[in-house]
Amino acid sequence: MKCRNRFLRWSVLLVLEAAAGSAAASGFALIEQNASGLGNAYAGQAAAAENASTIYFNPAGLTLLPGGQVSGTLNVIRPDSAFTDNGGSRSPANVAAPAGGSNGGDAGGWNYVPNGYLSWQITDRLWAGVGVTVPFGLKTNYDPTFIGKFQSQKSQVQALDINPTVAFKVNEWLSLGGGVSYQYTRLTLDRSFFAGAARAQTVSLHDGAAGWNIGVMLQPGKDTRVGLTYRSALHYELTGAVAIAAIGSATAKASLSLPDSASLAVSHQLNERWQLLGDVTWTRWSRIQNVPLVLTSALGASPAGTVSDTLDLQFRDTYRLGVGANYRWTDNFMFKLGIAYDKSPVPDAAHRSVFLPDSDRTWLSFGGKHQLTKSGTLDVGYARLLMSGGDALRNKGVGVAGAQGIVSGSYKSHVDIVSLQYTHAF
Repeated sequence: MKCRNRFLRWSVLLVLEAAAGSAAASGFALIEQNASGLGNAYAGQAAAAENASTIYFNPAGLTLLPGGQVSGTLNVIRPDSAFTDNGGSRSPANVAAPAGGSNGGDAGGWNYVPNGYLSWQITDRLWAGVGVTVPFGLKTNYDPTFIGKFQSQKSQVQALDINPTVAFKVNEWLSLGGGVSYQYTRLTLDRSFFAGAARAQTVSLHDGAAGWNIGVMLQPGKDTRVGLTYRSALHYELTGAVAIAAIGSATAKASLSLPDSASLAVSHQLNERWQLLGDVTWTRWSRIQNVPLVLTSALGASPAGTVSDTLDLQFRDTYRLGVGANYRWTDNFMFKLGIAYDKSPVPDAAHRSVFLPDSDRTWLSFGGKHQLTKSGTLDVGYARLLMSGGDALRNKGVGVAGAQGIVSGSYKSHVDIVSLQYTHAF
């Protein structure tokens, strides 16, 4: 059993390393759970049910998939995030002589996020499935000379979710679905720490949590579907280690709740060529206000119980609006278009952080779906995310006043996403 648990843990860690995604939805959420929806900017996904990825977006959609399906996706996400100091940035107050620093270069980079699904029809009314996804992810990486290195030089959030699901067809116009999730999350933060000199500090925490999701699919007419879905919050007691070069290491903990969300979506077949999609999604990011990092063993002169640091985020609830259209060009090929507006949970410049320089974004997407064979389908999609220009940042690290310096300036950011998905029916 011990060997099996070790194997499972290492398997999860390997998947997380392969899926070190950078957030493309608001906050550090990842909506990139298929390629078939990317071409529509994920508009109407709770009503689309094109393939087994409906397990994530609305489990009730499984009842629209006859037989069995296996579907796998690779999302390639390339954020570009450049900081410009406005002259107000400075090192911690306890540094004898304020040190300069660079703008940190491009904090983004290439990220690869996979996901996979399996669904099967058990009877004419009962379906089951399982999805393996990466619903949250964040990665920022600045140059070692970054002026904000006392707040963050490299940060990463990774989450892996396993979601077994069932769906039941009540009648021709109503289907219900639901599932449970086990989600493993890891948080790492590398930065500088001043203790007589600038020293490297590393924080590494992890935990697993359980959650659930439910969905309803309504078909009021033969050409119209309405989907309603909800994903629960997940509550973590993260534990791990804090290490400071030349001082030592200690164990630490932090409590974190990841947000719940709800989505209402519509799909309408306008005619034999055109399909219209739309949705509104709400996410309760306000569950995250501040996250204290508490030592559970002594670190240098700091005893157990000391609050080593606090991530003061003060997130607010957000909404996302999307509309999309599909055009069936031939019997085997479909064009896809979409646009969406995604609100950021960051409330103001004082709470925009160098490890999460998030802002409102607009999605512009297109893609295509090709029926390769009777049982094989290929989906491709591309999106450019336009971030609010010149987003201001004036962030002071909390804890000991001024201990992490002040970073004051603006970000210029955008994100490119390319996704490829293959679905095989059996």
